[in-house]
Amino acid sequence: MDAFKGILLREQDRKVSSAVETLTRDQLPPGDVLVRVSHSTLNYKDGMVLNGIGRLVKTYPHVPGVDFAGVVEASTSPDWRAGDRVVLTGWRVGEWRWGGYAQYARVRPEWLVRLPDGMTAERAMAIGTAGFTSMLAVMALERHGLKPGDGDVLVTGAAGGVGSVAVALLAKLGHRVVAATGRPETHEYLAGLGASGFVDRAELAQPVTRPLQSERWAAAVDSVGSTTLATVLTQLRYRGAVAACGLAGGADLPASVIPFLLRGVALLGIDSVLSPLPERRIAWDRLARELDPALIDGMVQVIGLGDLPAYADRILKGQVRGRIVVDVNP
Repeated sequence: MDAFKGILLREQDRKVSSAVETLTRDQLPPGDVLVRVSHSTLNYKDGMVLNGIGRLVKTYPHVPGVDFAGVVEASTSPDWRAGDRVVLTGWRVGEWRWGGYAQYARVRPEWLVRLPDGMTAERAMAIGTAGFTSMLAVMALERHGLKPGDGDVLVTGAAGGVGSVAVALLAKLGHRVVAATGRPETHEYLAGLGASGFVDRAELAQPVTRPLQSERWAAAVDSVGSTTLATVLTQLRYRGAVAACGLAGGADLPASVIPFLLRGVALLGIDSVLSPLPERRIAWDRLARELDPALIDGMVQVIGLGDLPAYADRILKGQVRGRIVVDVNP
């Protein structure tokens, strides 16, 4: 069918509005692979795009959605053929290029990853960019030398999308996970994912007054940034590392070099947008093997395209727990 539904963003007087509209395939950008999208998801960055924050979108009108899963409908690339099940995250899709909040997307072949056997499109989007980023963070900490039994691993923003998957992954791999959250009502949820302890996020968000604090964490996954990340750096054990993958608390880093010089700690930057294809394949294969499907299902809420504006506001305010999957078919 040539006509399909999607969320279209328009800009007027530097104000962005969104609506579910009827689109046609000839409106899609050029590309070698046409994908019939079944599911997308809502990430923090999607919330920014839907609200016109950060000037992430370069041209309007625009279809947002930084990731999607679906089935190849047509392809001129030898790498893909009709019927292939695929997932896409990153590559500035949903920012610079039309994204996944529509029933069809047209993209470059090298941006796609084959869905692992046994993984549904809905579960892939329950993982989405947030879960993919979590896996990259875990892989980076492992490359740095993190092993089960090394000590407590801290996850900040633990009840959010990145944090939820990070808690589940690290616990499954045998680590003792401590979850940082400001919402005590999420403790039961996080314990169900594998968290063994909790710390109030306010404790980590205080301005750093000492360059070194007591050694607490063998490693950490941080999606908050700012003073939280600065505090975590002062609390890492000798030769520990933190994988930084978010800035929900701010883009600044009011930190000292002292932890790097006296404890030899490491700050590992995690970029999921331009991650190379071999790393993507490894990450998705591991996610399929190492994430319990029941845990994935337990952290998911499914919404429709028309629900996105309200949920975009909620995710920016830190009011979303777990993962939001978007079923693009009305």
